[in-house]
Amino acid sequence: LQKLINEDKRVKKLTDLSLKLEGLNRNVATHAAGVVIADKKLSEIVPLYKDPSANLLLPSTQFDMYSAENAGLIKFDFLGLKTLTVINNTQKIVKKKNKDFNIENIDYEDQKVFDLLSSGNTVGLFQIESAGMREALIQMKPNHIEDIIALVALYRPGPMSNIPTYNDCKHGKQKPDYLHPLLENILKPTYGVIIYQEQVMQIAQKLSGFTAGQADILRRAMGKKKRAELEKQKQNFIAGAMNNGISKEVAAGIFLKIEPFAEYGFNKSHAAAYAIISYQTAYLKTYFPKEFIAASMSMDISNQNKLSEFYEELKRLNIKVIRPDINQCYEDFRTEDDNFFYALGGIKAVGYEAISNIVNERKRNGIFKSINDFVKRVNPKDINKLQLEGLVKSGAFDSINKNRQSLFASIPNLITKSKNLFDNKSANQIDLFGDELAQENLLLPVEDWKFEDRLSKEFESIGFFISDHPLNQFKETFGDYKIINYQEFVNNNNNEGNIAATLLKIQERKTAKGNSYAVLKLSDLSSVFELFIFSDQLESNREILKEGKSLILTLIKSTSDEQNRFKRINVQKIVSLNELINKPIQEVTFDIKSIKDLNEISNFLEKNGDTLINIKLMDDNNDIKFQLKNRRNLDRKTLNLIRNKEISAIIN
Repeated sequence: LQKLINEDKRVKKLTDLSLKLEGLNRNVATHAAGVVIADKKLSEIVPLYKDPSANLLLPSTQFDMYSAENAGLIKFDFLGLKTLTVINNTQKIVKKKNKDFNIENIDYEDQKVFDLLSSGNTVGLFQIESAGMREALIQMKPNHIEDIIALVALYRPGPMSNIPTYNDCKHGKQKPDYLHPLLENILKPTYGVIIYQEQVMQIAQKLSGFTAGQADILRRAMGKKKRAELEKQKQNFIAGAMNNGISKEVAAGIFLKIEPFAEYGFNKSHAAAYAIISYQTAYLKTYFPKEFIAASMSMDISNQNKLSEFYEELKRLNIKVIRPDINQCYEDFRTEDDNFFYALGGIKAVGYEAISNIVNERKRNGIFKSINDFVKRVNPKDINKLQLEGLVKSGAFDSINKNRQSLFASIPNLITKSKNLFDNKSANQIDLFGDELAQENLLLPVEDWKFEDRLSKEFESIGFFISDHPLNQFKETFGDYKIINYQEFVNNNNNEGNIAATLLKIQERKTAKGNSYAVLKLSDLSSVFELFIFSDQLESNREILKEGKSLILTLIKSTSDEQNRFKRINVQKIVSLNELINKPIQEVTFDIKSIKDLNEISNFLEKNGDTLINIKLMDDNNDIKFQLKNRRNLDRKTLNLIRNKEISAIIN
């Protein structure tokens, strides 16, 4: 490099400029919740900076967090958690029925709450709703608040590997290792696993006689991997332990064992605060599930993915959901008696303020009796094209008019009429023909959307299927393809199986090596789940991998060598369910009991088709088998109609 600098002026210029730039700050970033406090004006201690592009009332320090602390400032993190608002809003709903309820007074040793946590059904619960957390809870079977505190601290890269040890010791499968008899009281609550920074400090105090201040310096040296400081503290630790009658070798061994834990040790007071909030959400979900989910969904009203998760949870809990209805539902999610009202404000493109105005009009003057009544009473500023389209596609007007396509096609008429009526009112003009609006037909006479189109539009507006499921139109044919639901496949012992599912969402991503893969979010008649597909399948199936489309997927379980438990589920094949169902049947065998059944079949079969028809007739205990000379026209729908006549049919 030095030779290049001497020989090439361009390289010399480059290195000279680079040396001037080296060490300069590339950009300025402000901590989202970090606040520093001093005993005098900050400008007297550290240089300050105010970003002109940031909407901040206070200036920032020009020092990073470590330099600011070294300069004598105390740093606090003030975090705003939306979960606290969810808890507060749930409490307000509960208080309407139970005035004495107070979340601060709940029992933190309630076994029903721990049963919920142990089941892994933690959708909506603070910090513990991810798939990994659910699995950890099922294995841990918590029965004490200390378990939740430990899990919050352990479930991070690094300490996560200690979760099995904690669980095995908790359930008596393994004896805890307390490192030294003197440390048993310190490590007993966590079954010998060092989880918290406070435990590292207590160990130093107990074994080596460190003061609280000295123990904190040790904790920081370990956590920040300051080698020079750490070596110094190690000598102090060993010397202190030797003064307490512990040999040098044992003390050095203990230090080596606690050092890895200290590097990722968690602040217990932080973990405890989070665990308390987790438990509070679990308590509310255990005893007030409708109220808790209503408050949670209202907080995430514009997040369709989150709403979909909560909707599946409502179905699992058998909570009756009133679908979007302009005459029953509200702007937010609400619960009354045994009913759960879906929020009109949760429909895509429907503004919260606009729908609030419409709901208030309904409260003041009664339900909307017809679409004409709706147009007459609602301010046109609250019903633009996108808002009306969202309401119509979601089925919010079904109680007024069930023909969604007619309503959708007539939206321009409705908006024009609404504006005319409002303009006349504003001009204080009397419409001589105003009473005729009740009789005027603003709707275009078109047929309603077909089943699949209707659900597709509903999916567009809500983000998931709520009135029905696209798979219901195909389920009578599932037996022909040996289709089972996803949860049944996961829980059975078969390594291969077919499932039918509707694609809710597809997210394309790249691996570290740059290869494409996709995450498919799917829904069958029992659950919502995710599967991964890799680049070859992604490219070969792009035409059918469209959101809202129904598919048949052949799945294979990838098993591990140790205990023959599957690690993951791989997608072997993907086929469009629609294309498969509409594909002509090549050959079929009907098993009939009488000539009457044969006549019944002939009523359904059209001549001049592609299907070869075999007949098996049981007559006087004799099997009569024959094949029709001419091929017939037979599709899946016709086959299902024949099966509905209690006639057995097998596709060859």
